[in-house]
Amino acid sequence: METLIIVVFLLGYLAITLEHNLKIDKLIPALAMMAILWAIIALAHMPVFEVNAELKELEPTHIDEILLHHLGKTAEILVFLLGAMTIVEIIDYFDGFATIKGYIRTRSKRKLLWLFSILAFILSAIIDNLTATIVLITILQKVIKDRNTRLWFAGMIIINANAGGAWSPIGDVTTTMLWIANKVSASQLVIHVLLPSIMCTVVPTFIASRAKVFQGNIDADLSAENTTKSKYGPTMLYLGLGMIVFVPFFKTFTHLPPYVGMMLSLAVVATFAEIYSKTKFSLSSADQTQHEEHAEHALHSPVHASLSKIELPSILFFLGILLAVAALESLGLLFTYAESMNEAIPNTDIVVMLLGAGSAVIDNVPLVAASMGMFSAAMDDPLWHFIAYSAGTGGSMLIIGSAAGVVAMGMEKIDFFWYLKKIAWLALVGFVAGAITFMLLRDYVLNVH
Repeated sequence: METLIIVVFLLGYLAITLEHNLKIDKLIPALAMMAILWAIIALAHMPVFEVNAELKELEPTHIDEILLHHLGKTAEILVFLLGAMTIVEIIDYFDGFATIKGYIRTRSKRKLLWLFSILAFILSAIIDNLTATIVLITILQKVIKDRNTRLWFAGMIIINANAGGAWSPIGDVTTTMLWIANKVSASQLVIHVLLPSIMCTVVPTFIASRAKVFQGNIDADLSAENTTKSKYGPTMLYLGLGMIVFVPFFKTFTHLPPYVGMMLSLAVVATFAEIYSKTKFSLSSADQTQHEEHAEHALHSPVHASLSKIELPSILFFLGILLAVAALESLGLLFTYAESMNEAIPNTDIVVMLLGAGSAVIDNVPLVAASMGMFSAAMDDPLWHFIAYSAGTGGSMLIIGSAAGVVAMGMEKIDFFWYLKKIAWLALVGFVAGAITFMLLRDYVLNVH
């Protein structure tokens, strides 16, 4: 039966990886794989276990209990992401991100490269690398008219957005997973991963800035379209970003799960959004007239409009993949696999760097989910910080290796092989530079191993 479980998982994984070839959204194989795996476990009455990280052993449990446990852990991540996505959509509703375009005052390609790189690095740490990429490429399309030049800028945005997301607990889905699972704390993640991430940004950006494509000036009218559609745009941008940044502090002070803080942040942002949009707060009622008023309110309410734009396919994909990996973890397969791999490759640094390279080929979410079940290191062990860095930045080496890359590919119609030829080596150089920095920092500056 264990062989069947592994075959189903590998087939599901393959379908997710070949999403673009099969033309089937990856959420479909993820959900199907999750349901089939748990059905096999239930029907075959297979024994399930909970990994005891402290004792480094497996403890027998009941399938209902373990499934509820994993669903709870997964729901924490999903509710957190829903809150963050809604805040970002509310900012966009007020056209808040157009404020960023106001900072662009130069025509120099080299200066623009550094400006977009820094913006990608900082923004992705606050609103996550996927959203930062969407925002910056939207601005890029308004600033740079020449498509070939724009492709190069888009490629560098992918590298820098992924680097920026790796050091922040809210910057990448994988770091958020590690943070919510209490594998890393926000402060220690920043201390260990910020400098390597900066190296991962600076090295490839410096090399690229010497290239011919980034010489000279762009031909664009920078004075146009610098104003937002709504006068509340800048206010909502700063309020929204500020409330997202508030979440790690809320967790530190209250010791409550991050999703609680995110819901509070969403409530604050939504309150101001409702006030600024001059709409009434609606109360549900069975009365037909009020029902019609509620429907009318939904059309003009920024909160309703933002919730309708949430990317639910991504949420369902995470649900499927995290519970599918949880099935392997519950059977003890990941635990035994990790032990055998540690025997084959005693150096965990090599294992983690291979994980980073692997995240360029296959999705980094299931890879990190698997690593959380494989390793039993304590909270804030450098191993978790290195996994956060590698999984976050390794995906830049192929355009399909990260959410930021996939969305940029869709927005700019970037060819897979063009990226492989022009950008991949820069991403690899940045990844290696950051990894070396991490190891030197860990062993000689922070003196932990």
